[in-house]
Amino acid sequence: MRVLRSSAVTAVAVAAALTAVSGCAEKSDGKGSDAVKVTASDDRCEVSPTSIPAGHVKINVENKGSKVTEVYVYAEGDRIVTERENIGPGTKAEITATIKKAGSYEIACKPGMKGDGIRQKITVTGEGKQEKSNPELEKAVAEYRKYVQQQADETIPAAQKFADAVKAGDVDEAKKLYAVSRIGWERTEPVAESFGDIDPKVDVREDGLEKDQKWTGWHKLEKSLWDEKKIDEDDKKLADQLMTDLKEWQKVVGTAEITPTSMANGAKELLDEVATGKVTGEEERYSHTDLVDFQANVEGAEKSYELLKPVAAKNDAALTGDLDKQFAALKKLLGDYREDDGFKSYDGVGKDDRKKLSDAVNALAEPLSKLAGAVAK
Repeated sequence: MRVLRSSAVTAVAVAAALTAVSGCAEKSDGKGSDAVKVTASDDRCEVSPTSIPAGHVKINVENKGSKVTEVYVYAEGDRIVTERENIGPGTKAEITATIKKAGSYEIACKPGMKGDGIRQKITVTGEGKQEKSNPELEKAVAEYRKYVQQQADETIPAAQKFADAVKAGDVDEAKKLYAVSRIGWERTEPVAESFGDIDPKVDVREDGLEKDQKWTGWHKLEKSLWDEKKIDEDDKKLADQLMTDLKEWQKVVGTAEITPTSMANGAKELLDEVATGKVTGEEERYSHTDLVDFQANVEGAEKSYELLKPVAAKNDAALTGDLDKQFAALKKLLGDYREDDGFKSYDGVGKDDRKKLSDAVNALAEPLSKLAGAVAK
């Protein structure tokens, strides 16, 4: 999960909530005046041009600062239109998003990937031309919507078993059920994070808490089970709260606004989650079940890719060939860390092996960042 941003941001949709339906916006090749150029540094966020037509929008980012940064596009009310995390110093990134509605927006650069960011206003005009819908992309969106709902539906019984073990005070049983209860969430995290404050309620880490925010959810219970090695009455209440919040997520997840570009960007975000949380061991710092999350993130990214592949392959066969290769390589490498019916504890994965995993993630993330562009051609 991401480190919690401002409450205004988490109160609305994230990358999955792009504003267009599939295939309904003007195409852009991202060259010259068609692309928004963002130059980020440690204290500046320069954007040009500041007025663009609605449609498929390409954003070319260059990080000239000394810190890792991320770039967000916000609509009114801090609704996140799209984002890209983990843009290293001296590197560039290209983001393709779909913005159908005219209006005022903001582009934010976030040095160190913290805070509300350095923001610049932009205007989206209603000049985007309509084009024929693409049945293949419409089918991909419909199938992905079914997938995220299925993952939520399957999460509820798994999470209930975990919650029941916590409420029974059974530390050992709760530990066994913890990682499994999170798989569906991790597979669909970009969509899961798109509804109100559900994400900070169920998946925030201690270092992601805002001032005066009560710590609830999986990771608070994780700390109790592995670090404190006990379950108290507050934990039992938190188990019930976790189920209440997850059932709310299950109820609304099928209504998420999903577009082909949001699916593609969501796949990249899942790889960013792996790179910034799982490979480092920060996500599951007490249970060390990071490889279970890692696998789920990769599976979720691959699902989006497979649904978009028929169109992407027509537009960029070389890209899909590379993605096939890199997905296969990463999954094969993950297989080396399997143990019985699960994975090794991540605290037993040494520095060299973590480097191999990181390299494999980066090798996949680079071509995956181009998927949205290929879909939008």
